[in-house]
Amino acid sequence: MGEFGSKRVVVCGGSRGIGRSVALGFAQGGAAVSICARSPGPLEETRKEIEAKGVPAHAAPCDLADGPAVLAYVEAAAQALGGIDVLVNNASGFGSQDTEEGWAAGLSVDVMATVRASRAALPHLERSRGCIVNVSSISGFMPSTRTPAYAAVKALLINYTASQAQMHAPKGIRVNGVAPGSIEFPGGSWEKRRTSDPKLYGSILDSIPFGRLGTPEEVAEVVLFLSSPRARWVTGQTVIVDGGQMWG
Repeated sequence: MGEFGSKRVVVCGGSRGIGRSVALGFAQGGAAVSICARSPGPLEETRKEIEAKGVPAHAAPCDLADGPAVLAYVEAAAQALGGIDVLVNNASGFGSQDTEEGWAAGLSVDVMATVRASRAALPHLERSRGCIVNVSSISGFMPSTRTPAYAAVKALLINYTASQAQMHAPKGIRVNGVAPGSIEFPGGSWEKRRTSDPKLYGSILDSIPFGRLGTPEEVAEVVLFLSSPRARWVTGQTVIVDGGQMWG
């Protein structure tokens, strides 16, 4: 039995990129894992990868911008797993521009899906004295002219993480966050920008002292740490995982 044996983990936005790596990392550690996402194809592929690690795997399509759907998914995941020990809020609407559409996408998914999933999971987390990890971004720590709506909602998420931590500490629940820098993986936005917008990709690359973008696994390992007993005295923190990108 691994580090997370007997633990029950729910990953909202778990079919690709960071979410997928988080889900597989927990499964590797022996946890039962539930994931949701909008696209059924990648969702089922990742479910099979989780199952192949010899742990219970549950997956369900869910539009995280749909409030009732989020609540229904979390409850279905809790039923399938027999409870919840860890909730990872990873999804993003990627609403970047300072437009009605950009703000709506970010607020409905990055913010409200986190609020709703946390609320739905709370009774289960109270019973297990579990934890929540919210995936934010280094964009939330600084202004952005390129993605103002995205940066603002990620800043909101960082603040909400600290508020959640204070609210839920008396119940024995820890709440933390991770703030990744630019992460590259097959099919991801930065892999696409390598060819579609090489100037932007190059400027991002130049801003990272290690000379490369991060990987989903490097973010997932911090999520796993924050969810483990080794982080039992850590709450209310958002950990930057960016290879020094913010220095650039």
